[in-house]
Amino acid sequence: MQEKLVSYPLYPLKHCRNILVLSYLSLSNSYGYSFLRTQSTFTFILEFINFTKSTMFIIGLTGGISTGKSTVSQMFKELGCPIVDADVIAREVVEPGTKGWEKIRKTFGEDVFHDDGHLNREKLGQLIFADSDKRVALNKITHPEIQKVMMWKLFMLFAKGHQFAILDTPLLFESNKMVPYMAYTIVISCTPEQQLSRLQARNKLSEDDAMQRINSQMSLDEKCRLATFVIDNSGDIANTRQQVLEIHKKLCSSRRHWKLRIVLLSVIIVFVSVIGYLVAR
Repeated sequence: MQEKLVSYPLYPLKHCRNILVLSYLSLSNSYGYSFLRTQSTFTFILEFINFTKSTMFIIGLTGGISTGKSTVSQMFKELGCPIVDADVIAREVVEPGTKGWEKIRKTFGEDVFHDDGHLNREKLGQLIFADSDKRVALNKITHPEIQKVMMWKLFMLFAKGHQFAILDTPLLFESNKMVPYMAYTIVISCTPEQQLSRLQARNKLSEDDAMQRINSQMSLDEKCRLATFVIDNSGDIANTRQQVLEIHKKLCSSRRHWKLRIVLLSVIIVFVSVIGYLVAR
């Protein structure tokens, strides 16, 4: 396991701004938009504090295609870590009838769908990995939808008081939009030969097709350079599990979330003071 002493900045003001917005949305969705008009400001503040009484930090888990990210994610899950899986969400946002499904049908046509209306992932994959413009077009459709669901799931974990959550996403560094919110990042690595053979075996691809998919992502070396932790998944499963256990121990002993709690408490105090001033007027 490779570990670096540096970690990503948390941008606390941006973090707190998003928490305020998401708290408002959560309350609005739960109680109806009339909530703020029918309840007192003091009640709203109590509800807000109830939602924001603890703050967690987020760890980004990523890797190259077929390096073993899903295996490591499952190991963290078995240790009790809350996981937000972008691959699972990516399937949810293109289910028949969703906004993403409708946009893909409009952009790519009927040929990338099965007769029952579900997305034909194999056909769509062949299309986008052979044409970078079409890959960009697909990402513009799916990424905003995926990010909205991810943020919501992270917020619900935050509301439950978790110390941290793991965001399992294959394109963390490629999209770069979520990186500023990560306290730490973990990259799963293996040898290029292993990556190629695993991808060919898993997806039943030719060498050329497999290399095309590997080369469509940021290089594994570059991802490892950007990561806080690198898990070497080129050995046996026991070795990988040992590296996961070591990182899990470090994450559980981290007090990084307390810094966020202090910042958030300061924001709440300012918020309450402003509301009090406005009411007093």
